[in-house]
Amino acid sequence: MAQRAALGPLSVFLGTGLGRTLRTEHADHIRMRGLGGLGTMRALASTGALHVLPVHGGQVGRLLTEGRIRCDVALLMLSPAGSEGTHSLGCTVDYLDAAIATARTVIAEVSPRVPFTFGHDAVPVSRLDAVLESDRLPFGAVPSKIGAIGCAIAAHVAALVEDGSTIQTGLGELPEAILDGLGGHRNLGLHSGILGDAAMALIERGVLTNARKPIDTGRSVTTTLVGSEALYTFAHRNPDILVRPSSYTHADVVLAQLPRFVAVNSAVEVDLTGQVNAEQAGRAIVGGIGGQADFARAASRSPGGCSIIALPATATSGASRIVARLSGPVTTPRADVDVVVTEHGTADLRGCTLVERQRRLIAIAAPEAREGLERIAREEGTV
Repeated sequence: MAQRAALGPLSVFLGTGLGRTLRTEHADHIRMRGLGGLGTMRALASTGALHVLPVHGGQVGRLLTEGRIRCDVALLMLSPAGSEGTHSLGCTVDYLDAAIATARTVIAEVSPRVPFTFGHDAVPVSRLDAVLESDRLPFGAVPSKIGAIGCAIAAHVAALVEDGSTIQTGLGELPEAILDGLGGHRNLGLHSGILGDAAMALIERGVLTNARKPIDTGRSVTTTLVGSEALYTFAHRNPDILVRPSSYTHADVVLAQLPRFVAVNSAVEVDLTGQVNAEQAGRAIVGGIGGQADFARAASRSPGGCSIIALPATATSGASRIVARLSGPVTTPRADVDVVVTEHGTADLRGCTLVERQRRLIAIAAPEAREGLERIAREEGTV
């Protein structure tokens, strides 16, 4: 970044955005693009420094392969080479397999603190054009303190999950609370974009066994590991954890093979018909599309499955997150949402008309917001 004036102008495509290398002032010579929402990308987007690409996370690999996203130089963080003479992509695969295949130059930071993981093609030493050796720990997620609201939401979600289900969750306090709340379940599976410390705890407790999955039986599947150093140690050469590319984890043909698939995602807001906005709060970009729509649709179609949107009823600003009309885009359409959960209860939308959906969603909104939502619904003649 210090040399950007001499190197630029150039374009950078950001991944998960947990690093702190890129800052707003770097936009003077570097055009930054990314999927938006997480970590650093949220701050960059808020200042206009990040150009958001509004696509499903699972599509990025294909866009790279087709040349619609150009990759001249791929920057990777890899595990040390094993006895086979190959490196592992370690904590995240996502679309990096496509980036490696299309890049002119591949530069790798190699650290012994990056776990050697399975489930993807290893990177041969011969593919690396330059190597920087370090002892740096991959970026991880700061442990969240789970509050009363998170615990209440988690309890409602747990009641919707049957033993033997395969779970997908996201990253953050609420997903951790939801996974913690599943401690009393049996023979759960994991097929998700993220695997963190809460999932690791369920594996260690014998809750996440993956025994009833018809594919990847006995193995937890993810495309990204995000958590503590203990998680990375746990995943190192662990054959029961597969870190696969998003072209696999998010693929319709793969997800269609998972019965009792339960996708639990969050949102900025949900309107009274069940439409979900997980990207913007007004003009502020606070999230990305990611894999939510892919997982939600698969779960809603899975035999015995369920597509759940879980969110606090009230934003930190005090505004209701159950709204009459969305203030941002539709990330997930209402047809792919089965149940909406807040700390105030569960709104099961399956088989419900629009009027019935409104009544159920108003019932789980913050109590102080319900009268206003009912008034708007009456004025529009829908309740």
